[in-house]
Amino acid sequence: MAAIKVAEAPADQNRSKRRGKGMQVAGLPWILPAFIFVVGLIYYSIGYTGYISTLDWDGLSPKAKAVGMGNFSKLFGDQIFWDALGHTAVFYVVTFSVQTLLGFTLAAILHTKVKLATLHKVIIFIPTVLAPATMAPVFRIMFADDGMINWILRSVGLGSLAHPWLADGNTALPALMLITIWQWTGLTFILFYAAMSQIEPDLLEAARLDGAGNFRTLAYIVWPGCRGTTVSLAMLGFIGALKTFDIPYLVTTGGPHHATEFLGTYIYRQGIRQAHIGYSAAISTVLLVLAIFGAVLMSRANRKEVQG
Repeated sequence: MAAIKVAEAPADQNRSKRRGKGMQVAGLPWILPAFIFVVGLIYYSIGYTGYISTLDWDGLSPKAKAVGMGNFSKLFGDQIFWDALGHTAVFYVVTFSVQTLLGFTLAAILHTKVKLATLHKVIIFIPTVLAPATMAPVFRIMFADDGMINWILRSVGLGSLAHPWLADGNTALPALMLITIWQWTGLTFILFYAAMSQIEPDLLEAARLDGAGNFRTLAYIVWPGCRGTTVSLAMLGFIGALKTFDIPYLVTTGGPHHATEFLGTYIYRQGIRQAHIGYSAAISTVLLVLAIFGAVLMSRANRKEVQG
């Protein structure tokens, strides 16, 4: 019997190897389209953008002048670029903080016994699925000198605060932040609501039996349980802030006087409107580097915190 087992073992191993090879070959066609798309389009586009960033080119001329790192050197003296980068940083910090606070609070409230909870969820999430192109004209009207915002202020006796919000460099950026917070709080809420659903009910019940109130339960059990969701939202918010284009362009077109200029709108202005393709490619390359660096930094910080 032992001899028979020894003789059969290699045959079984060979069949397993053949089965493994068959599975690998059979699975190749499924991943091949995605592989071709990622390598052939995305990575190629990134590489080509990096190449264009070394050129002084208008996008139409058959010949382009090679300038090496000249476009990147130009960035250091471009005040509009630094203003756009500063607007992006402030925009990210404010919108992420407020959206996280609102989304977490709303999710916690709707995890209690609230009447018509499904209706509330739908109302909170609706702004997330609305197209910015349909919202932008409405917000331009609302924030105009004779718009709804100023009408409300005058109606409650605060007419001294009424002014054209989007035409004032001091209030145009906060107005865009409000629009973004209104639009994306629904997504933050949904993700926090799903994360809270994964917390063990026994932990919450044990906290109540130990005399912990609602605030302490949220602070010491629910919030740590949503840490992974918070980190994911921080990464998405950071990358989204770097790519912000639609709302600033459609509502203010980067004005007034570049007060709402973002990296995305500045890339469009330089590349499409002013035909500085090489310079806009250099800004795009910087944007990509910042996005990768920020995502990696947040991921490593979260990993260290979890391991510590």
